[in-house]
Amino acid sequence: MFAEAFGGWFANSLALIADAGHMLTDVAALSLTLAAIWFASRPATQKKTFGYYRLEILAAFVNGIALVLISLWIIYEAVERWNAPLPVKGFELTVIAVGGLVINMVCAWLLHGGHEHNLNVRGAYLHIIGDALGSVAAIVAGVLILMFGWLWADALCSFLISLIIIFGAWNLIKESVNVLLEGTPAHINLTAVEDAIRQTENVRDVHDLHVWTITSGMEALSVHVVHTETITAAALLTAIKTKLHDNFGIDHLTIQLETSGSEETGSHPCFSGANCFDSEVKVAEVRTK
Repeated sequence: MFAEAFGGWFANSLALIADAGHMLTDVAALSLTLAAIWFASRPATQKKTFGYYRLEILAAFVNGIALVLISLWIIYEAVERWNAPLPVKGFELTVIAVGGLVINMVCAWLLHGGHEHNLNVRGAYLHIIGDALGSVAAIVAGVLILMFGWLWADALCSFLISLIIIFGAWNLIKESVNVLLEGTPAHINLTAVEDAIRQTENVRDVHDLHVWTITSGMEALSVHVVHTETITAAALLTAIKTKLHDNFGIDHLTIQLETSGSEETGSHPCFSGANCFDSEVKVAEVRTK
């Protein structure tokens, strides 16, 4: 970061200065990521019954917002530089950008193992990839300036890389917001989950089905299942638990079992719109982890 900041000032390169600014936010973002991971490892308390898992999602959300704001600033500066090109030292720009690219690729390799399964680590990974692409853009700009004297290449490459960063950050923000709003995880089809439960032997109806994400890689499910009286609660719970684990990888379950006694006069917020039942005869609630 310090090398690119000094090099950007010395070579008068917006691409290097922008990349250095991006790295400055990475320092804060990665620190936030580490803090969130540390907090998430703390045990649950009486007031925080799910622990601090959601701090990872909040960190990912903040990272996404920071990426967008930085990119908008770079775009503004690129437009200013496009309208009034300034002299840029192409050789110094290229050498420093190559050094930045090497460092970023090492960092990306270190984070690659966990970015597909952890939203918070994905935010950090996107920061690093954005930096790497920024270094590539700076290298391209430096080569074009060296070979053809195209000073506008510095501004153009900065503008294009900002658009790429915004695209990745927007996806990160969407996923974070979906988790915070208790939305259904993108990789889980709620209709398929309901059908799987309905197709379990002795199940008559399903209502109040909800699937949400506690933190990356940890999905939770709650559901009311209406069943016949010819099966024990333990046997039915085992069958449903096994099916949800094998088909969807969901293990954090809250299942309320009800016998089909009397149809409720009110209405449940049922996903499928099917008839909902309540039971005053027998209710079994089991939480499994």
